[in-house]
Amino acid sequence: MAFAFGWSPCIGPILGTILTVGAASATVGKGAALLATYSLGLGVPFVIAAAFTDGLLAKLKTIGRVGRGLRLFTGGVMILMGGAMLTGQLSAFSYWLLETFPLLSTIG
Repeated sequence: MAFAFGWSPCIGPILGTILTVGAASATVGKGAALLATYSLGLGVPFVIAAAFTDGLLAKLKTIGRVGRGLRLFTGGVMILMGGAMLTGQLSAFSYWLLETFPLLSTIG
């Protein structure tokens, strides 16, 4: 139920748009193709994730050994980022990153 509650705001608008475009399309085939493409895009990642579950579980045991340190590190990063957002230093940090690592400007 919690998964569905979190999932609905992400899926609802997209599915609603696809259903509207599909209903307004000239042919049933075009609407069916839109829904089939949507279904593949939604389902294939879950199938791939299921195929690699065994390998993932083995890696999670390894990650579990360093999990506490990883959680502390990522928590610290989140606190620093929040502080940078509150003080307005996040923009300055972004510009510093782009000046120091120009390759980052090609991403996105």
